[in-house]
Amino acid sequence: MTATQTAESTTQPFVHPALFYRGEEEYLDGTVSFIREGLTAGHPVAVAVPGPNLDLLRETLDVDAASVRFLDMTEAGRNPGRIIPRVLRAFADAHPQTHVRIIGEPIWPGRSSIEYPACVQHEALINPAFQGRDVTILCPYDADRLDEEVLTDAYATHPVIVSGGGRRPSPSYAPEQVVARYNRPFAGAPAAAEPQRFGIDELPVVRHFAVTRAAQLGLSGVRLDDLALAVAELTTNSVVHGGGSGSLRIWAEDSQLVCEVRDQGRLDDPLAGRRPATRDQRGGRGLLLVHAVADLVRIHTDTDGTAVRFYIGW
Repeated sequence: MTATQTAESTTQPFVHPALFYRGEEEYLDGTVSFIREGLTAGHPVAVAVPGPNLDLLRETLDVDAASVRFLDMTEAGRNPGRIIPRVLRAFADAHPQTHVRIIGEPIWPGRSSIEYPACVQHEALINPAFQGRDVTILCPYDADRLDEEVLTDAYATHPVIVSGGGRRPSPSYAPEQVVARYNRPFAGAPAAAEPQRFGIDELPVVRHFAVTRAAQLGLSGVRLDDLALAVAELTTNSVVHGGGSGSLRIWAEDSQLVCEVRDQGRLDDPLAGRRPATRDQRGGRGLLLVHAVADLVRIHTDTDGTAVRFYIGW
């Protein structure tokens, strides 16, 4: 039984299987048939996987590769928060009248522990983001090289598991619980990164502080412009939706700059910032823009308020 057959053997229009593979042969067995059967059926097919797997699939597909949309997930999905709007929805929304097939591999060996919570929340949020859509999204997992915790989480974020040529329902599918479980408080900021408090009157001051401090820490050019945009959006959100005030911290961490904005608002919609904006939409684009320019965005929200921490590399 092929991965395609296992994925399509449900009456639900949206199907989201996880493919557990061990080695190159199982990877190709589980993905190439999925792609070719889609092409034979006239379905648009997109493949968003890390570079080495992308090259492997291109080579194996040979002439069929010309009919597939390829994206390097290490670039397109560097920030997991932009995969739904800029990769998955962008492709599916471009083909609204037909079934769409996508291979998305957002979790690979080498993802950092800081990135992982955003990755697994992304996998959980695919389900409500595509509920009722005529789409199949196959997510490969390297069962040899990924930690057991990652595979356990994959059972919770995918209703169907494909492995060894067979299919089975996940016995622990619970995406809402995953989103909640990884809504964790952040590790503390360095003591030197003192909070800069702001209200509506201090918005220009706190934004100037953030840009000046980022430049002192080594950020420049387009990346500095990206930070300025993200700070402007988040501080505006704090004033408009977060109780009228907030605080900002900024510091350098390894090879990237980290900025955190906190306020007293509560973010009840886990898909906020992950839905593509409509043409006539007024407002509501702040988090979407932050996801677009940052390399990683982490969010923690509870009854005390919301913290958004974003990362921008040099």
